[in-house]
Amino acid sequence: MLNYRLMTMDDYEAAYDLWIKCGNGLNNKDDSYEGIEKYLKRNPNTSFVAVLDEKVVGVILCGHDGRRGIVQHTCVSPDCRRMGIGKKLVDLALDGLKAEGINKVLLVAFKKNEGGNAFWESQGFTIREDLNYRNKALTEMIRIDPDYLNDCL
Repeated sequence: MLNYRLMTMDDYEAAYDLWIKCGNGLNNKDDSYEGIEKYLKRNPNTSFVAVLDEKVVGVILCGHDGRRGIVQHTCVSPDCRRMGIGKKLVDLALDGLKAEGINKVLLVAFKKNEGGNAFWESQGFTIREDLNYRNKALTEMIRIDPDYLNDCL
């Protein structure tokens, strides 16, 4: 039976394994147990997992800074795609953001992730051509990126 619920730290190992399997572009600080624990404490009502037969098969990490929402690390197990799991996870996360008074949400997707980008487009997320995404690490981090990027949704 397929169920959806808020993500807790009890889901960390299964979610992390799924993120690695899908090639979500992790790092050793933000995506460590401690990093995700801090994130979920700050955003307890906006990240969800999909569970099929007691196994996490989908996850969406989502939160906000009080002004804008951000969707991160969304993926569905390859053997469970085309079941509406990704859409349901997005709907739950966006409803969670709306309940907290958030009016706009953003996400970053790897350009090479054609399936993921097609999914986000189907969910109404558009590409902003007027922005440059910039990044600066404040501490040394080790990227945990696969040599390839799987389509995660």
